[in-house]
Amino acid sequence: MGASADVTPGAAVARGRLPATPDWVAPLATVGVLLALWELVVRSGLISETSIPLMSATAAELFSQLGQGEFWTAVGDTLQGWALGLGIALALGIPLGVLIGSSRWTFRALRAPIEFLRPIPSVALIPLAVLIYGTGLESKVFLAAFASFWPLLIQTIYGVQDLDPVATDTAKSFGMGRFARLYRVTLPSAVPYIATGIRISSAVALILAVTAELVIGSPGLGRSINVARSGGNLEVMYALIVATGLLGWVLNIATTRAERRVLHWHPSQREAAA
Repeated sequence: MGASADVTPGAAVARGRLPATPDWVAPLATVGVLLALWELVVRSGLISETSIPLMSATAAELFSQLGQGEFWTAVGDTLQGWALGLGIALALGIPLGVLIGSSRWTFRALRAPIEFLRPIPSVALIPLAVLIYGTGLESKVFLAAFASFWPLLIQTIYGVQDLDPVATDTAKSFGMGRFARLYRVTLPSAVPYIATGIRISSAVALILAVTAELVIGSPGLGRSINVARSGGNLEVMYALIVATGLLGWVLNIATTRAERRVLHWHPSQREAAA
C-alpha cells in the first residue's frame, strides 16, 4: 500500500518544509525595521533631532493631524488636483493613443513631436502655468495632466501596435468593419497596456500635484508641508510628508486592485493570483 499523499503541517515541519508565509508579512516586516532604524539613528545622535525628529514623535503628530479638519481639507485639495489632472490625461491620452497607434502613417508623422515633448520636465512648465493660470487649482491641474498624459499615451500606442495580426485578419474574414474591429479586437488587446499606463499616470499625477502645491503654493498637502517648514515645525512637516507617502500608497493599491478586477481574464493576472 502506498503512502498517503496528505501531509499535515506538523509533518511538513518535521521534513524541513515550513508553511508558506502570507505575502504581506515581508513588506510589513521591512517597514517595521525601517521605522525602528529611523528611531534608533535619531536617538543615538547620528542625526540631530533638529534635522529629523524621532519616528515616535512624527507618528504621534501624524495621528494628531488625522483628527484635524485642516488636514483633511488639504488632503481633499490634493486629491482634487490629482483626480482632475488624471481625468484630463485619460480623456486625451487613450483616444489619441488609439488613433495614433492604429495608423502607421500617423505614428511616423507624430513620433518626432511626441519624442520632443515627452521628455520635457513638468516642473520646467511651472512659470508658464503660473503666467497663464495663476497660483490656483488650474495650474496644479495643468501640470498634473501634462505629466500624466505621456505615460498613458505611450502605453496606449504600444498596446494598439502590439495587436496580433492573426486576430485582425480573422476579424476581417468575419466581415467586421473598422469600428467593430476597434471595439471587439483592438481595445481588448490594448487594455493591459492601458491599465499599466493608468497606474503609472496616477502616481505621476499625484507627484506633480504635490510639487505644484510646494512650489506654487496651491492649496493642498504640499503647501501645508511648506508652511510647517517655514514655521520650523519639523514634526508637523515630517508627519505631512509621511501622510503624502501613505496617500500615494493607498492610490497605488486602489489602481492595482482595479486593474486586477478589470483584467481578471488576462493570463498575467491569473498567474499573479496563483
